[in-house]
This record gives sequence, structure tokens and C-alpha cells, in this order.
Amino acid sequence: MIIFKSINKLKNQVNFKANVGFVPTMGSLHKGHVSLIKTSKRRCYKTLVSIFVNPAQFNKKTDFKKYPRNIINDLKILKKLGVDYVLIPSIKDIYKNKKQMKIKLKENDKILCSKYRPGHFEGVLAVISIFLKNIKAKFMFLGDKDFQQVYLIRKYLSNKFKTKIISCKTIRFNNSFAYSSRNKLLTKKNIKKGILISNILKKYRKQIIKHFNKAKEIEMITNKISRICSRVDYLEIRNKNNLKKNINKKNFKIFIAYYLNDVRLIDNF
Repeated sequence: MIIFKSINKLKNQVNFKANVGFVPTMGSLHKGHVSLIKTSKRRCYKTLVSIFVNPAQFNKKTDFKKYPRNIINDLKILKKLGVDYVLIPSIKDIYKNKKQMKIKLKENDKILCSKYRPGHFEGVLAVISIFLKNIKAKFMFLGDKDFQQVYLIRKYLSNKFKTKIISCKTIRFNNSFAYSSRNKLLTKKNIKKGILISNILKKYRKQIIKHFNKAKEIEMITNKISRICSRVDYLEIRNKNNLKKNINKKNFKIFIAYYLNDVRLIDNF
């Protein structure tokens, strides 16, 4: 496993003409990341993982500071998985100037998380754009838990770069609560609440599939979840193909963002 601290060194030493898979992460790795890496290793000759906590996608400085970090443990996990290359760049190495730190979103894309976290996806798109300009990987692997993020990366960046974006299923423990780096900030009591919320939404999804008019009961489900968690930012049903509200039995997806104490979590079903 070769560790690079600079994008230029990576570009000079890695043969991207080979079949290279890229998994971008912010570290604090969990089973969701492990699944992405294993998928890359199955499909690609070499696998590159980046670890970069991107300041441009945090709309609160306190959130950036408290984001869980454990680089020593991350490297142990990556070595055990047999990852070929790891990129751990500095903020200065990624962003040469402040203009690079944001890509503008269209107004009709300012929904769900981009409505409640202004600037977040602009920062995500900026860093992924910089990565793809420099990392000529054949595939980039992303998790479906961040469904809106994957949708926006495809919409804004896929036609600008040759790297093919592969979305992979959300990994959950006990087939319920999604793995997330932020889970490390939760107490055991709050994890139980997260499991309860996930189970409510799984059951609600099944009800909608059986009786589509159940989709109209979303306010009742929101109130039910609000009594379990600290706050619900949103609970919405949207078309999974375009994130609009023109839904039917085959294209609908349930999106949620909520807080357990001061930890914000997202999911979709």
C-alpha cells in the first residue's frame, strides 16, 4: 500500500491507463466504506482511496471540527483490505484558492439537504471536480446512503469527466440503521433510537408499495419520528430518478434528515 500526501506525486507515480477504481472518503471508515472498497477491488485492477475531510462542504465550523477522525485506524483497515493507493492531501494541496471551493447549484436543486445545509453540495461538487481532474480513474464508487449527493455529482460532473460513477447499496447493521461516520458520535441510547426510526421508515415504505395512498400519511409519520428524535429537518417522498415530486409506486423514494441530540443523520428508503 502506497500512501500519497500530494495529488501531483500520485499523478506522477500511478498508471491511470490501468483499470483503477477510486473511493473518495472523509475517513473514519466503517462497513459502508469497506463494501465500496471491496466492490472496487472486485471490478478493478488497482484501488485508490482518498481520505480528506473537506472544509468546503461544512456549513458550520463546529461541525467540521467535531467530525470524527481516526487516520491511524483508517490506514490499518485499508492495509488489511489490500488497498493499493491512499491519498491523504492537505487543504492547501486540494484548494489553491477560495474560488475553487464552491460550484453553484441551480435553484431547482436546492431541495432536501441542499435546502437545510446551504453550501454543502457546492463544496462536495468542488472537491469531487478537483479529484476527477487529477485522478483519471476508470470508476468512482459512491454509497447510496448519500443518494442526493450521488444524483448531483452525476448531474453536474459526469459529462465533464471520463470516470464512470458507480453507486452501491447502503450497508446497514441488522438490516436497519445505516452505517455512517457520524454514528461514532452517538450514544448507545441514540443508536437504538436510530434503529427504531429506520424500522418505522422501512415499514412505511412497504405500506406505500401495498397501498400507494399511504404516501399521503407522511405528516403522521413525521410526527411519530419527531417524538423519538431531537428534530426532523425533512421527511419527503420524491422521484428517485429526478428528485421531483411526481411519484408513483415504482419510482418513489423516502428521504429523511433528522437529529439525535446535535448529530445530524440522513437516510433514504
